[in-house]
Amino acid sequence: MTPAGHRLLQLCSLTLAAGAVALLALAACGSTPAPDHAAHAGMPGMDHTGTATPGAAPSGMPGMAGMAGMTTDEGLTAERDGYRLDSPATELPAGVPVSYPFTITGPDGRPVTDFAEVQTEKLHFYAIRTDLTGYQHLHPTMAADGTWTADPTALAPGDWRLYASFTPNTGPRQGKEFVLGRTVTVPGAAGAVPLTAAVPLPAVGDSATVDGWTATVQGELTAGKAGPLTVTISRDGRPVTDLQPYLASYAHLSAFHEGDQALAHLHPITPVAGDHGGPTLTFYALLGRPGNWRVFLQFRTAGQVHTAELTLHVA
Repeated sequence: MTPAGHRLLQLCSLTLAAGAVALLALAACGSTPAPDHAAHAGMPGMDHTGTATPGAAPSGMPGMAGMAGMTTDEGLTAERDGYRLDSPATELPAGVPVSYPFTITGPDGRPVTDFAEVQTEKLHFYAIRTDLTGYQHLHPTMAADGTWTADPTALAPGDWRLYASFTPNTGPRQGKEFVLGRTVTVPGAAGAVPLTAAVPLPAVGDSATVDGWTATVQGELTAGKAGPLTVTISRDGRPVTDLQPYLASYAHLSAFHEGDQALAHLHPITPVAGDHGGPTLTFYALLGRPGNWRVFLQFRTAGQVHTAELTLHVA
């Protein structure tokens, strides 16, 4: 083959490969893939975590970490790409409402004050104990100097991991989503708040009931490989069709890995159409670690947010 013919063959191969990736994204998401993560931040069904955990890219799906609904596990470090979660608090009191001050510093060492809105909020804050109990999902406030204040409800004694999920709106990583985490200790006071023993992780199951609503999960997940996860909401055996939008979608799913507390969180790709969500919501999940994950599924009905809890296994 002549050199010109060889170059033409290479060009055709690259074009076909790019087309195959685009078609795969369309088939999985039902929409045209965004050109970059910043372009789709905050849209219904989009993931919060645009940075894949090293070595945990979806099998057979290169370059698609930003696909709708997918997420990787994060929050195991306080710093990434020059952005850092800082707080003067290393301990918090037990059994009483507390305030947790923190800042997000950028590569220049200064507090970041300009954040993009993702799923209706500029920062999502999570708290969970090392035994994966006490889950809290909060939306703190930020002062003009970049100091955030989260107000978790009373914490049981033990070690807790706190997470901040955010997207810088300016700077060298503009539009890139981060999940950073730090650990704090909540000491038990003798005679006041006793030490609380670790709670064993509940058995793996595919359904959970909260406040009379039942969430049933279907789907087999493999670590490092994106796969569909379907959630069906029912009440008294009847399908629920009046879910209301919560954080710009019909549900919010947080999952924490047993052992290291890696966090994954995602929203359904199901389109939002007023207060008429359900009964079935479809997610695309990408969990980078095998083992058991404690899942917290939040959804809204009649103005109230419900949190269903269950344990899923990832092969």
